[in-house]
Amino acid sequence: MTTTENPTAHGSGNAATDKFKSERATSDTSVERAAAIYKDVLEALAGIVHKHEVTYDEYRVLKQWMIDVGEYGEWPLWLDVFLEHEIEEVHYNRKHFTGTKGSIEGPYYVPNAPKLPSKCTMPMREKDKVAPPLIFKGKVTDLEGNGISGATVELWHADEDGFYSQFAPGIPEWNLRGTIEVDDDGNYEITTLKPAPYQIPNDGPTGWFIKSYGGHPWRPAHLHLLVSAPGKRAVTTQLYFKGGEWVDDDVATATKPELILDPETNADGIAEVTYNFALDPEA
Repeated sequence: MTTTENPTAHGSGNAATDKFKSERATSDTSVERAAAIYKDVLEALAGIVHKHEVTYDEYRVLKQWMIDVGEYGEWPLWLDVFLEHEIEEVHYNRKHFTGTKGSIEGPYYVPNAPKLPSKCTMPMREKDKVAPPLIFKGKVTDLEGNGISGATVELWHADEDGFYSQFAPGIPEWNLRGTIEVDDDGNYEITTLKPAPYQIPNDGPTGWFIKSYGGHPWRPAHLHLLVSAPGKRAVTTQLYFKGGEWVDDDVATATKPELILDPETNADGIAEVTYNFALDPEA
């Protein structure tokens, strides 16, 4: 999956698209449900056309932009930034979950990251160790607060330059990616680096789209997590940092008050934060 191109929107987008295509997504959506969704989508688009009296020039620009998004391989990026947060929110509310809230997965998740013990340091390069370290610890529990043995905490995040391993060149395959196996009481303690805010790839059609309405391409600093345990509903989420840039103005509209971390400096001068995950029973 690693692209040999420069870390551009084109390279990153194509890497994300290649990954998604290899998974061959499927759904058991009935013909009747599909027809109802498609009908509403087309009616919504028709309503927009009539409301704003969209011109033929604007329509042609739209067609060209949609072609460009496909050719740049940016549909996973665009959809994950502008639509996934709505899908995630509907899923959480519809199922009446009460455990830890989720957030978008984004286009850069890779399964089967190396397994790490409950107390560990994330795989990283020497250059990554220059960034401020972060100790991220907590417990995976059921809804009653009982620790869950056998749970795993998958963690992945960008490096200090905003790039993800396997989606940008020159980064080791599993850099800042790991599957942490909690201890018998559900505890984990992970040493990693504190990520920085970064711009989503914006030198391609997604960036052109943002510029067209005067927006910005910035995401706040965040950790990606997928927490799972036997018999429990897995939670995919992102955790952000209190007071961080763009937390209140995330281009992906993915931040939530429940997902804000507030690290404190420990006796060794290292930022440290505790965050517990409560998992709902499996549906």
